Amino acid sequence: MSAITGTPGAERFQRAFGARPAGQPPGVIPYATAGFPERADTTRLLLAFQAAGALAVEVGIPFSDPLADGPTIQRTGWRALEQGMTPALAITQVGQARSAGLSVPLAVMTYVNPVLAMGLERFVDACAEAGVDGVIVPDLPVEEASDLAASLGRRGLAHIPLVAPTTPTARLARVAATAAGFVYCVSVTGVTGARARINPGALLLLDRVRLVTALPRALGFGISQPEHVAGLSGRCEAVVVASALLDAIAADPQRDAAEVAQAFVRWLRGAGGATAAPAPAGGAEGVEHRW
Repeated sequence: MSAITGTPGAERFQRAFGARPAGQPPGVIPYATAGFPERADTTRLLLAFQAAGALAVEVGIPFSDPLADGPTIQRTGWRALEQGMTPALAITQVGQARSAGLSVPLAVMTYVNPVLAMGLERFVDACAEAGVDGVIVPDLPVEEASDLAASLGRRGLAHIPLVAPTTPTARLARVAATAAGFVYCVSVTGVTGARARINPGALLLLDRVRLVTALPRALGFGISQPEHVAGLSGRCEAVVVASALLDAIAADPQRDAAEVAQAFVRWLRGAGGATAAPAPAGGAEGVEHRW
């Protein structure tokens, strides 16, 4: 049970997805690299996401060898590592955000090595005590995920696996059987990064995932524009935005990062005519960045 609210994380995801009005565009799950742009910014960014109407939030724990991350998240992760970010500190900052009023579901994304270095049970216990609701480990194949999924389940947390357009349908069923909270659907065969359009294969993947599980589907890797979100109405329950959001923060170093983040999420959601000035995919050229 979470020490913050007493609600198991998987249940918190279920409630959040269940509260979505029918017929609306997918909810937005913004991503923050823990410790970027400054080491103490994590809590402020998470609260800004919530204020902007995020369905849930994702926190990336920086790692030196990020298999699934593209250039933007790699750069933000290196900056955070240089500023002293660690897995334990990232989890502590989640707890600080909960204490400061963060109530939406929260998933952390990390890799196998940091989990093993910390110790699987110690990692899961720390996550549960801090108010983490789910864990995403992109380099953990389903054949090796049972220990983590079981440990998370014992603490009421969600194991959130990734599936890709190349994942065979039979394997989708096997992966989905380990999942709770939602299934993270990767829109492309590749790494993270803002893209101009949604890969048609991603839509087929979303349909195939629905054939094997009733869990919510969140589409990530490439979401960068309000048109992407609106165009996915009825196709998935959530979208994850990471690189485009981090590019916008990095490209506007004179502006408060939390202010940029809140404006960007509102713009992506099409909320009340909100506007933002996101950086082009891959970052803005000729602009001083926060890395």
